[in-house]
Amino acid sequence: MALYPSPPALAHLAAAVDRLRLGAAAATGTNVRLVARPLWHLTVAFLGEVPDERAPHAQAALETAVTQWRALPAAAGGAPMLRLAGGGRFGRGRATVLWVGTTGDVDALAALARQVRRALRQARLPCDRKPFRPHLTLARPGDRLPTADLAADLAALTVYEGPSWPLAEVHLVRSWLGPAPVHERLSTVRLV
Repeated sequence: MALYPSPPALAHLAAAVDRLRLGAAAATGTNVRLVARPLWHLTVAFLGEVPDERAPHAQAALETAVTQWRALPAAAGGAPMLRLAGGGRFGRGRATVLWVGTTGDVDALAALARQVRRALRQARLPCDRKPFRPHLTLARPGDRLPTADLAADLAALTVYEGPSWPLAEVHLVRSWLGPAPVHERLSTVRLV
């Protein structure tokens, strides 16, 4: 289940990534495993493989979760306002992943994630149990980027701040992996 930042927020981030050494390396053909911009999203819950016949159950769980979220005090202010800001890395060496973080109404976003995960468990759909950490994965450069370039990009991401946008909807998404991954939006549920 995924959230997509607004087009202006994504355009702002794209311009920032283009200025990173990571972006320059990708532009010259270095495979830094930059995530394709149409795939940039924040994951609310990762389900893994779900058989086609269980997809309606995932849709129903998402609808239930949003309905329950709307009743929470965290949702009282309407659509949460979010901003892509800050950043960092997960892993080291060959496992390095660069990401940009999220600020704003993160408590409302975390409450939504809890409701989604609870509804998925109740529907007996497996989802990742890692703590919710709202972020957008930018690249998986591993050790393909020189250490000094990686350090410069991490410093730039630390101070990055994009424009705010209202989180208005959440999507049930199927990922098609391979050399040219695709995200297929199976359904959309409005938050407000």
